[in-house]
Amino acid sequence: MKNKRPRTRGFEPAKPKEYNVTEAEELLPFLIKVVNKSRNSVKSILSRGQVAIDGRVSTQFNDKLQPGQKVTIRTDMVTEAPPMSGITILHEDDAIIVIEKASGLLSIASDNEKSNTAYRQLSDYVKAQHSDNKIFVVHRLDRDTSGVMVFARSEEIKQKMQQEWTTTKERAYVALVEGNVSKPEGTITSWLKETSTHKMFSSKYENDGQKAITHYKVVQGNNNFTLMELSLDTGRKNQIRVHMHDIGHPIAGDRKYGAGDRSIKRLCLHARKLNFSHPVTGLALRFVTDIPNLFKSKSR
Repeated sequence: MKNKRPRTRGFEPAKPKEYNVTEAEELLPFLIKVVNKSRNSVKSILSRGQVAIDGRVSTQFNDKLQPGQKVTIRTDMVTEAPPMSGITILHEDDAIIVIEKASGLLSIASDNEKSNTAYRQLSDYVKAQHSDNKIFVVHRLDRDTSGVMVFARSEEIKQKMQQEWTTTKERAYVALVEGNVSKPEGTITSWLKETSTHKMFSSKYENDGQKAITHYKVVQGNNNFTLMELSLDTGRKNQIRVHMHDIGHPIAGDRKYGAGDRSIKRLCLHARKLNFSHPVTGLALRFVTDIPNLFKSKSR
């Protein structure tokens, strides 16, 4: 996936931060102490030429410091963003970043994967624009679900968007499910619960769990697979996956929830459309991505 090159945000250049050296020591431990960042983060600042000793730029972590010297750190430098994998930026401004995430990429870190995530890659991306930049997760997609995701560029924007998320005008998915769905459209309502192994299921009893409502419409299909459009009134964990299993048409590739076909190597669920109001301007934003070719070819 191709990505836009980074751009600076609409900020005035930040004043360099200055620190006085009071005892003899090497540059790296001095920086770790004064900037309160990890060793790797400090090395990254050094490698980008953001550190100067008495006005002389230094990239050497073992430079010797002497009492009376002054260390300066620039925070306004724009650098080349690291390459991103599995991410296409659909929209970017000073408040939000909207991306299309590929199947197989985690939204955020897990116990087994810390670095190759959408959050980590976008964090590196915005920090390459300005070292003080941060991003915040507004919502998540399952690792194997592809599609539209939104990140905020401040804690305030994140909280505002999360509070308004249930009133988002449109959250539409497409899914390739197993079998021929005979009913052209419908609504599925159930109460979801979670097992000790973190698998969701629909309770047999009303009001026993979190209420989940999914609307569906058949786009096309054959005897083996059906392409469906789905929209949500609620956003429960694995909601669509459970509901497709409940009606006897599990999502293709979803072995966790009953898929039987072994020829498809990905979860065939894609967050295709997202429509919401911009958290700052209030303008309506609508993002529509392409239906994956696999979904269309298998359901013809």
